[in-house]
Parts: sequence; structure tokens; C-alpha cells
Amino acid sequence: MGRRILITGLATFWGGRLAQEFERDPEVDVLVGMDSEEPTVALERTEFVRTDDNYSILARLLKATQVDTVVHAGLVVNSALMPDRRIHEKNVIGTMNLLAAAGADESRVRSLIVKSSSLIYGASRQDPTWFREDAVRASPAKTRIERSLLEAESYLRSFAEDNPGVGVAVLRCANVLGDHLTTALSRAISMPAIPTIAGFDPQLQFVEQEDIVRAIRFVVDSGLEGAYNVAADGRLPWSEVRAIAAKPPLYLSPIATELAAAPLKRLRFVTLPPEVFDLLRYGRGVDNAKLKSAGFRYLYTTAGTVRHFVEELRLRRVVGEPEPAYRYEGDVEAFFRHSPAVVRIT
Repeated sequence: MGRRILITGLATFWGGRLAQEFERDPEVDVLVGMDSEEPTVALERTEFVRTDDNYSILARLLKATQVDTVVHAGLVVNSALMPDRRIHEKNVIGTMNLLAAAGADESRVRSLIVKSSSLIYGASRQDPTWFREDAVRASPAKTRIERSLLEAESYLRSFAEDNPGVGVAVLRCANVLGDHLTTALSRAISMPAIPTIAGFDPQLQFVEQEDIVRAIRFVVDSGLEGAYNVAADGRLPWSEVRAIAAKPPLYLSPIATELAAAPLKRLRFVTLPPEVFDLLRYGRGVDNAKLKSAGFRYLYTTAGTVRHFVEELRLRRVVGEPEPAYRYEGDVEAFFRHSPAVVRIT
């Protein structure tokens, strides 16, 4: 019998992209995706289950499907996406319910892979040049999103200690850029002038979206356990990012920066969430040696990631935006997958 995989956060960019990746693997027999919202990409054999933000149905789902692998892609890492209360539901309560279900007697889960974020390290003037996986952040978490991720990871560590029969891997991803992904920094780089805190030129590290998908797939296939930083080689000054994008700075006051940035949101230019402001002051770098020593190889460096993203932006301006987003329709999906009227071509 082949692998049976459940993906949380199927409606997110990462959940949908990972489902498409695993659908191409003939050794994966069963794919189940769950989310409180409908999928945003076309899927051929992933079964979608609607749930609430805190995954209250998950224990029943794991028992019914007998999946052996869970990919937790539902952690929220951008506070601009939803209110703080909902972030807490997804990141903290959802993770707690996931771990309770995975550790239950009826569970067959033997591998749990979690997509987390390098946000857990914070950003301050006391930081090391490179955070290793065992490093402790230099200052307490200031934002709700950081606190929720730290709390979720603390539960994951306790679960791994109490459940030695389940391999737990946590991937702490650096700032991601990609042609199909929208983040706070990708939107900032896409602006006519790039938001910059006056007097600061932080060193930033990026990773290309495809390298994230490849890294998660690598960890699933390799059976790795523990925490791993996922980030491309090198860092770039924010001024160099602006130079690659060929755009001028849009200076924000170093005092009361959030207030200074508020007009950008009101004018619908860009929403800079609170967790980004310290990053645009002090930058952050994470050591990626641990995952590379396990055999993973990145397709892009940090500089290559930025250049590739900027090239995609310029191409979109020339050829236009892609086709309208996929719209999930449950009745249509059920017809094509299960109706005897559909001719199956092998």
C-alpha cells in the first residue's frame, strides 16, 4: 500500500501547490486536503474536506482515512491576511487539535511535517548574523503572529518528545518570493517606489517559492526529523533589492513607523503588517547548512530569487496578468471524479 497523506490549509497557496506536487507521485495512494475555505487551484485526485479554523473534525478524519503522513501547511505567517483572533484559532488551537488527533490511539500518523517561518527568530539589533536552528531569539516577540508561531512550535516540541513513534519536522522558511505568491515584501517590491525606513539598510534573505515546495517534498521523502531553516544562500541589502528592481525608495519615518505607513494602506498601495517593520530595520539571516547537509540543494540564491521575481514582474507587465483564478465547484468536481458517465482514459 502506498503513502496516505493529509494536507492542512488546502486553500492556501502552499496547501494547493503541495497537493498538486503529491498528485504527480504514483506512490501516493490517498490525498486528503482540509481547510475552512475552498481550494484555489485545480486538483485531480485530492479529496477536499471543509472544516473550521481550529480543525475540530480532524480526529475523526485521521481515524477514517488512516493517513500515515500529515503536512501542516495551514500556519498563518502574514498578519495582514486575517484578524488576530482568527490567527490564534488557526495557528495555536488548530495545531493543538492536530497534535491531539495525531497522537490518539486510533491514529496511524507516523510523519508530521510543518511549514513554519523564520519569523520565530524575530529581528533586532542584538541578533547574530545567522540564526541556527537551536538559536534563541534576542528579544521577546512583539507581534501576535510571532507569539502564535512560537506557541505552536512549543507544542510541536512537546509532542515530538511524548510521541517518539511520530517523526516531526518543522521547516522555518525565510522571506518567500515567487510569481504566483503574494506576500508583504513581494507587494512592497512590486510598488512604483519601495517602502524603506529612513536611516536603515537591512540585510535580507529570501527563498524562491519552488524551493519551498521542493524542500517540503524532500523532507517528506527523506523522513527527516527536527527543525530546519529553509532559506537561499546569501543576503542582500534592501538598497540592493531596490537596485535590482530599478525602483526608488519610498522613505518612512524611523519614529512611529507604523503610523507613517498607514497612508499606504488607505491608498491601497501596500499593507505592511507589524512583523515587517523590525525586519526592514534590522534584517535577518538564517543558517541553511543543516538542510543542505541532509542532501537538499537550492535552485536559487537570495540574489537569484530577487532577480527571478523582478523578471517575472516585468514579464507580467508585458504580457498581462494570468488567466482568472480557479473557482472550486463541489458538484462539478464530484461529477468528473465519480460519475459513471465520465470516460476514464488510461
